[in-house]
Amino acid sequence: GEHALRIEAFVMRQPDENREELWAWLLRRNARMYGVAFAIDGPGDVYLTGRLPLSSVSADDIDRLLGCVLSYSDENFDAALELGFGSAIRREWAWRVKRGESLANLQAFARFADPDR
Repeated sequence: GEHALRIEAFVMRQPDENREELWAWLLRRNARMYGVAFAIDGPGDVYLTGRLPLSSVSADDIDRLLGCVLSYSDENFDAALELGFGSAIRREWAWRVKRGESLANLQAFARFADPDR
């Protein structure tokens, strides 16, 4: 814009379950974050958004802001998916086990999705 640099990064689609719990969890994280905050749009999709005045934007500021987006999305993604899609992840785990499919990309969720743990 004319007066501010705005950043918006999609994090995840609207949760299937535990919406209010997930949104409250994200709001608690906002209090400890720099430059960006979790937000939801009309349908409930989750984003990281931020705004800096153009008068204070430098290459270092942009680098720090983009680093924050990467860090906050990575640090919170698995827990957010567990809250918002835990039942679907457990169903997917069981389906893959039943069919002998790979569980490689679900290993981050094994602690709650694997009934044998």
